[in-house]
Amino acid sequence: MSAPLRPVILSGGSGTRLWPTSRASMPKQLLPLVSQRTMLQETALRFSDADPDCLDPIVICNEAHRFLIASQLQEVGMTPCATVLEPLGRNTAPAAAIASILSLAGGEDEILLILPADHHIEDVPAFMTAVWEGVEMAKQGKIVTFGIRPDKAETGYGYIQAGKPIDPREQFFEVDRFIEKPDQATAERLIEDTRYLWNSGIVMFAPSTFMAELEEFAPEIPEACSASIVDAIEETDFFRLKRDVFATCPSASIDHAVLEHSDKVVVIPVDMGWSDVGSWSALWEIAEKDSQGNATTGDVMIEDSENCLLRSDGKLISAIGLTDLVLIETDDAILAAHKSRVQDVKGMVERLRKTERKEGEHHRKVHRPWGWYDCLQSGPGFQVKMINVEPGESLSLQYHHHRSENWIVVEGEAEVTVGNQLRTLGPNDSIAIPAGTRHRLENLGRRALKLIEVQSGAYLGEDDIVRLEDVYDRV
Repeated sequence: MSAPLRPVILSGGSGTRLWPTSRASMPKQLLPLVSQRTMLQETALRFSDADPDCLDPIVICNEAHRFLIASQLQEVGMTPCATVLEPLGRNTAPAAAIASILSLAGGEDEILLILPADHHIEDVPAFMTAVWEGVEMAKQGKIVTFGIRPDKAETGYGYIQAGKPIDPREQFFEVDRFIEKPDQATAERLIEDTRYLWNSGIVMFAPSTFMAELEEFAPEIPEACSASIVDAIEETDFFRLKRDVFATCPSASIDHAVLEHSDKVVVIPVDMGWSDVGSWSALWEIAEKDSQGNATTGDVMIEDSENCLLRSDGKLISAIGLTDLVLIETDDAILAAHKSRVQDVKGMVERLRKTERKEGEHHRKVHRPWGWYDCLQSGPGFQVKMINVEPGESLSLQYHHHRSENWIVVEGEAEVTVGNQLRTLGPNDSIAIPAGTRHRLENLGRRALKLIEVQSGAYLGEDDIVRLEDVYDRV
């Protein structure tokens, strides 16, 4: 019987090349880009009907996304055995080390499968067949990587050069070397040789094997990760690493920290319709297209155009006479780019951040543990928001130094604390909250509470919130 398999889902990426749909506050793994489910949900569901030896996953994620991730997994009936909150990103090697330490502490004789939350796999049965074959190799002390047979010269992926076969059926191969993302000429040369495979970034190993290699080649990482776990805060649903301790951990990928140095690494070539969905052109390649090669989502009308990707989140897009164009519409930003230039979107996001444009980080509609808010209008000294509070949820008890607020209930029933007063408000009721006054908004009803918030003051930034009490531990 196979050793138990523990998926470890890494959900820490920001997906900046898929801006403006993917942003730091709502990255691509939390979005439904390929199907009706989010990419995180699709990743988790690959194992829902797997062999009984497949255990509940460990999820490692950005602390800011913890409630969104918990909600999305709950929607598809998945309960992680642990959700680890990273206070800051340190790449994949520390994440794999954290998972390995937790696994070893649990005393389970299990194999860990490290996989990103934002990859698309078309042929899941082929993937799972390769996984269970890889489990047997991992039990023998190997670190198994999954190589994808390339079908084109791709400059956005790293490559693995396969060496000699190590099993009679020639399913597994030694790894001669790892190659960073090549230029176009190099990529065209590589795909002419069947030894070269795309590096999927999916890795499998016994935790004891990985930690031994990590201790040899990058000892600072297991040292910092072990200290982070000792000082971690365990909550009901989350395992929160201590920021100042985890910050001492070097940032490194699994490839750079271990795989490029270890002699225990093997690769299994697999054809599974894989994509890291790392750019708009990559999404166009796997999307359903019309007879002219156009992939459209949302409210789109198109004429005399070919090989385009058009995506609308709300507004009508009308396109005439276009070729090889990417056009993405969101509620506060539009991207227009030739498909050959979509790798440059990351640079555009950097420009937005340098100029402190909020569009580089956040959507107009911002999700919170209690629901969401949508900034409808803003100008010098004022801002108007729609606030949606889910049933049974509440905002923190808080006050603001610089802004006053007025709330007008549109739908539902609100219980409002203002100063020492407690009031119940229904539709069309309103209340004023002066600057410096402590206040809280709660939805005790069975349907969503919607209200309009009008802010006024000299400073309206989201960092002007002093939390006194909070059910989500954000104080």
